[in-house]
Amino acid sequence: MTSKAKSKPKRAKAAVIAQTGEQPRMPGHESRMTDKPEWEPRYPGSGRLAGKVAIVTGGDSGIGRAVAVLFAREGAKVAISYLEEDDDARATAKAVEAEGGEALLHRGDLGDPGLCAKLVDKTVEKWGRLDVLVNNAGEQHPDKDIRDITAQQLQRTFQTNIFSMFYLVQAARPHLKKGAAIVNCTSVTMYQGSRELLDYSATKGAITAFTRSLSENLIADGIRVNAVAPGPIWTPLNPFGGSSKEKMKTFGENTPIGRPGQPNEVAPAFLFLACEDSSYMSGQVLHPNGGTIVNG
Repeated sequence: MTSKAKSKPKRAKAAVIAQTGEQPRMPGHESRMTDKPEWEPRYPGSGRLAGKVAIVTGGDSGIGRAVAVLFAREGAKVAISYLEEDDDARATAKAVEAEGGEALLHRGDLGDPGLCAKLVDKTVEKWGRLDVLVNNAGEQHPDKDIRDITAQQLQRTFQTNIFSMFYLVQAARPHLKKGAAIVNCTSVTMYQGSRELLDYSATKGAITAFTRSLSENLIADGIRVNAVAPGPIWTPLNPFGGSSKEKMKTFGENTPIGRPGQPNEVAPAFLFLACEDSSYMSGQVLHPNGGTIVNG
């Protein structure tokens, strides 16, 4: 039996499960990466989110940063939620402001429903409305043996990846009016599975089901709910411990395109689902995954 599983699993009794303490701490700092992700928007804005207010979770780096900056280029004011990477968050806010937008930073763990409520309250207090909610924040912990997944890690992963989405939608719901959009981040692992990311891929399956069910729940009120399922994308999450060292050696090379994607290759999918270009779409999933064919 592996080292983690030798002791009796602990049952987490707290309502909010703290970080597991595994090193390195994730999701990691983009500022410390040598090979920087590409997050800058690739094309001029066209006002597709003019006058809108958006919340982007995990907006300090990676896909979240690319989405936040692209939304700003398209005219949105953006509240950026992040865990603890202050340097990355400040850089994202600066990039949003460089696009002529306004940014609001909100630090903390979205596994806490009270913190989710504060994020929504601060956003509405500052700008008076909420039009788009992007549920992008997530964490993952690679384990080759299912017995290595502790009760704490299992509950923590679900708390971060799916419970937080429930908490945020619950807090945001009173402010979402006809024409509002929710965009969730699921993953190619939901469709393919992942031998080293058992708990993570399970949460992504839950997110896809949540997306489809929430769409059915809200569409009569004119609120659309969709999702994006990225493939391997070059963000801090994987090199800072989200993937094993062995997997990182060939990260993204198994896609038909033959390389990992960049955050600015994924952000346009979020923009499309957030704006009126996708006005006849709800309960759907887009797949920027390097050409991998999935049944989704």
